[in-house]
Amino acid sequence: MPLEWVDYQEAARLYYLEQVVYSVGRRLYRIWGGFNARTGLRSHLDLHSIVATEGARQARFKGRPGYIPPLNNQTLFRRDDHFCLYCGDRFPDRLLSRDHVTPVAQGGADHWNNLVTACKRCNNHKGARTPEEAGMELLAVPFTPTHAEYVYLQGRRILADQMEFLRAHFPRTSPLRERGTRYG
Repeated sequence: MPLEWVDYQEAARLYYLEQVVYSVGRRLYRIWGGFNARTGLRSHLDLHSIVATEGARQARFKGRPGYIPPLNNQTLFRRDDHFCLYCGDRFPDRLLSRDHVTPVAQGGADHWNNLVTACKRCNNHKGARTPEEAGMELLAVPFTPTHAEYVYLQGRRILADQMEFLRAHFPRTSPLRERGTRYG
């Protein structure tokens, strides 16, 4: 199960602590160490794009059915592919906002299933009303991403072998499946 992104220093630490069970994907880095006094050979560590570690407790936590990934605007905007889900136009982050489908003033929650990406113009027009009350149509249904989808949405550069690994953990009905193929 994909858990998180780690940099090459953290991956090297995991190898050193012998916590890597296996690795897949292509080799990204070769880190050189010192010379062995007895053999004269120089040590090295090959770091791959995907490493599997021991850590069942963390994997069970993030893989359980009730797990809800943390919510922030960056991942929300990426979930909706930077489209305003009211007018359908694509915008840069600075022109987007978080919109509550059921407004907070009407008891709406700050939750993935009640939030969509909206351009500032549409969000201001909608105000503290539901889309129906504002005469606006919602172009897609908001959803809570699984942990694998959330790892993808964190916005890192994803290599082809990493994307293939992540996509294998997306639900079959995930709207992100096609996007992963398109951008991967």
